[in-house]
Amino acid sequence: MAEPAAGAEQAAGTERAAGPRLAILDYGMGNLRSVEKAFERVGAPAAITSDPAVVEAADGLILPGVGAFPRAMERIRELGWDELVPARSAAGLPVLGICLGYQLLFESSEEQGGADGLGLLAGTVRTLSAPGLKVPHIGWEPVHWQRESPLLKGIASGEAFYFVHSLTPEPTADEVLGLADFGAPFAAAAEAGRVYGVQFHPEKSSAAGLRLLANFARICGLHCRGARDGAHVDGGGAS
Repeated sequence: MAEPAAGAEQAAGTERAAGPRLAILDYGMGNLRSVEKAFERVGAPAAITSDPAVVEAADGLILPGVGAFPRAMERIRELGWDELVPARSAAGLPVLGICLGYQLLFESSEEQGGADGLGLLAGTVRTLSAPGLKVPHIGWEPVHWQRESPLLKGIASGEAFYFVHSLTPEPTADEVLGLADFGAPFAAAAEAGRVYGVQFHPEKSSAAGLRLLANFARICGLHCRGARDGAHVDGGGAS
């Protein structure tokens, strides 16, 4: 993996003093250690946890994962996170979904007969439409940003990210943050308020992916300071 961009290092450095408490949600699906190591690399330690008390105390939640949507939601319901995560999000806590975690943020999926999701983003997860191409989609694709976002600060539109997926969400147009193309355009990233999701793996996407994770840590740090000071703090726009 390439060395992180200088901007990512600087953004992470500002968060060492603020010390946002980041929680990587462990529901038994996915290599969470790679996500944990990526946050460590940008100077924003994140705890892998299945403890509701840690989730309650966190300043930001990361929902990674690989595997099948229905089984993932079954595990999430067993842990009580189908209520806790939306409640924390409704209280203004930043949430980042990665790969399967991105899909779980939506209302439902058609995978394996269908299942309801967390409903933090509007839309349904459907099989990737890729005429003439082999699915699953595995590899690097450029992602083109559709609007500004604090999650994208310092990341140019058209940067390539690493994907591994067979399904993809279909968000509402106003929540689409980034588009990629694999036989047809698909929503590679979405955002609604402080809920963010990416279909790609930022932890495997070199400097641009690390910058995105540093940006999320910064968003969580700003939220933490705003909550502490009793004031709303804007995350800032993309540059």
